[in-house]
Amino acid sequence: MAKRHVLGAVGGAAALVLLAGCSGGSSTPAESGKVAGTLHILVSSAAASDKAFKDLNAEFVKKYPDVKVDFSAVPNANFAASRSSRLTAGNVDITLAAPREMPKYVKNGAVDDDTAAAEAGLFVDLTGQKFLKNFTPSVLDQLTYKGKDYTVPTGLSYYTGVYYNKKIFDENGLKVPTTWSEFENVVSTLKGKGVTPLGIGGKDSWPAGLGMIAAVQGLYPSADDKNALSKDLWAGKVDLADGKQLEVLQRVKSLYDAAQKNFSGVGYDAIPSEFAKGQVAMTVDGTWNQPTIDAAVNGAFDYGYFPLPASDNAADNKWLGGKVELRMVAASNGPNKAAALAYLSFFSQPAQYAKFVATAGFAPAEPNIPSSDFLKSIEPYTSTFSPAWDTIWRPNPDAGQAALFPFNYPGITPLGTKSVDAAAKDSQTAWQAGL
Repeated sequence: MAKRHVLGAVGGAAALVLLAGCSGGSSTPAESGKVAGTLHILVSSAAASDKAFKDLNAEFVKKYPDVKVDFSAVPNANFAASRSSRLTAGNVDITLAAPREMPKYVKNGAVDDDTAAAEAGLFVDLTGQKFLKNFTPSVLDQLTYKGKDYTVPTGLSYYTGVYYNKKIFDENGLKVPTTWSEFENVVSTLKGKGVTPLGIGGKDSWPAGLGMIAAVQGLYPSADDKNALSKDLWAGKVDLADGKQLEVLQRVKSLYDAAQKNFSGVGYDAIPSEFAKGQVAMTVDGTWNQPTIDAAVNGAFDYGYFPLPASDNAADNKWLGGKVELRMVAASNGPNKAAALAYLSFFSQPAQYAKFVATAGFAPAEPNIPSSDFLKSIEPYTSTFSPAWDTIWRPNPDAGQAALFPFNYPGITPLGTKSVDAAAKDSQTAWQAGL
């Protein structure tokens, strides 16, 4: 979920575990050797971060002219499969992963691909590497897996918020909503003026899921709230088709009803242009996409970003939900470990890191890195870090597609074919069957 891959499906974990025998286990932190040859990098694709990586790659080869960078950015939907196959083949040096320790309440010990790969020894143990000292300790503390450092954070992102066209809001006498009722009033006012309230890129499915994550953020605002929900779901104590769980999908349906016609066929990459042209007044999206939106708007109007106010209690809508962004790992069976570690070290130097986050649109994970004007504008919503639902939720691969997230946003028409109640019942049935 969250960034583009925040809603990635679970699968292939067992295949990754089988690689343990050929991985040779975790490498030591002190990999050394001549920095030369080809460095193979594989990431999931998004316009802003792709450019940030390409700029970084160009700077890296200036310092290390004997290195050739083979950079691949693949669509999010294909990333997990691409990474698995390339880890199997041993032809990738740097890729992305986010291993997470499994809570004790997860009954069947299900793990995602990233965690399975870490367990299999497929990532270099970076614990003790000097370049990690450049990062904010409290951020690194969130990333350890069984007490060890395997990943290098590229930054922080928030993705339970709404970009809005200030010009359209001003022309229609609208203010930033702080409750769900106020948001509904914004939507109805815009519709009454012939303005499409919301842009959603439903063709790729996961962008529509950002609205689901945002709904959970408002209805379960604290980390404790989300952890309790996750624990109760695994214990079979709550019903996805009842109470606040059902409200999540009701909010999602309201967002669908506010979106442009035929949004289920619109690609995610088309939304910044629609927003810039004033075809939609708002869009639920992550802060990672701000550079792309900014380039599309190109100064034509002022825009802002506010938390989707899914609750009717304004205090519950105070914080944006977020995550530590793309996290780089070095493959332990990669062909060029020396170059991989040099790349991670080069990336981590404050001067290079500042350029990367400015281009990618990420909030910095290193101290004393300047923030953009946009990130400064949302500091009232980010001064307290609030983890988004997908960073806490642990999927159950035995539960089936309808309960994968576990809120069944893809099942609701027009993204799917079901009513809210029917989609919720499907998710509850699928979830219960997997326990």
